Amino acid sequence: MIGATEMETGEHALPELAEEKPTPHGLSMVVFSGELDKALAAFIIANGAAAMDLPVTMFFTFWGLNILRKDGPVTFASPKDSTEKMFGMMMPKGAKHLKLSQLNMGGLGTRMMKRVMTRKHVMDLPTLVKTAQEQGVRFVACTMSMDLMGIRKEELISGIDFGGVGSFIDAADSSRISLFV
Repeated sequence: MIGATEMETGEHALPELAEEKPTPHGLSMVVFSGELDKALAAFIIANGAAAMDLPVTMFFTFWGLNILRKDGPVTFASPKDSTEKMFGMMMPKGAKHLKLSQLNMGGLGTRMMKRVMTRKHVMDLPTLVKTAQEQGVRFVACTMSMDLMGIRKEELISGIDFGGVGSFIDAADSSRISLFV
């Protein structure tokens, strides 16, 4: 039924519009690979986005967790079981020890890549990790993957968050760009 005011002016009331969801802003990425070249790409992208003042979340899962491992011996609150120890010995301990995905050639390709990066003044992976943290990039370690691979919180660098897939989905939902590396 049209009210008297609407009849006089010829205007009809518009239904209220649903509240608009804010435009997603930022970058989220799953870092699945623990290979040097892919980790470099992920951190170069993350640092670039952070330099553009975009919020960045990096969700590390499976082999990508090796990037966050500390280099050197670690003391544990409780001893690791044999499977956890075996995984720990087989996986690289931190960003300094990753290998190339292609042309590794028994480590020669990795050494050559690192030498070229130094010569061309490209930051090494440990520096890219530190720079990302300094720029406020959020690192989330997947607790399910940690449990499966026998990685404990004590083994990982400081300044990271721990969460499950919901943490990534939440970050991706509020991001304009989501990547899988």
